[in-house]
Amino acid sequence: MRPVPGLGRRLASMLYEGLLLFAVAFFATWTFQFAAGTVQLEGWRRSLLQAFLLAVFAAYFLWCWLRGGQTLAMKAWRIRLVAPGRSRLPPRLALLRFVYAALLVGVFLTAIAAAFQHRDPWLAFATFAVSGIGLGWALVDRDRQFLHDRLAGTRLELVEPPRRRRPAWGTSEQVVTMKAPDATGS
Repeated sequence: MRPVPGLGRRLASMLYEGLLLFAVAFFATWTFQFAAGTVQLEGWRRSLLQAFLLAVFAAYFLWCWLRGGQTLAMKAWRIRLVAPGRSRLPPRLALLRFVYAALLVGVFLTAIAAAFQHRDPWLAFATFAVSGIGLGWALVDRDRQFLHDRLAGTRLELVEPPRRRRPAWGTSEQVVTMKAPDATGS
């Protein structure tokens, strides 16, 4: 069993993932507005846009996780999603993890934003404490996994960095520099 990435590494990966998702959401929203023929998205169109964005995010995560267990942010931070005891992550577990993560992490971020919007520090603290359980779970979990991973039956593992193979001294793989012949031909 490979080691578990540290909490700081996983949170940094989530921050990077957030930046990538912002770009994905920006493009998806533009596409939706273009298809709708308007930038005024009120009422049912706004709800439809939110459902569309959720579907786009699900497609992004599921496509990445099922094709190697890593999103771009996870690759950058050398983290891989696996199903213990299986060679590949089954689609059912990937979907289950997405649903749990969307509920736990999404509620956490929404609650924090709402609490700070009201400018009430006690509300912000209470919301952070209650909704942060999904992420804080990693501090007390025996395998240091997030709550959404524990519930879905998945696991985050640290990926070893690729080893650089250095050519042995004196072999044909070694780079050889040659001097160009001078004008006299010697």
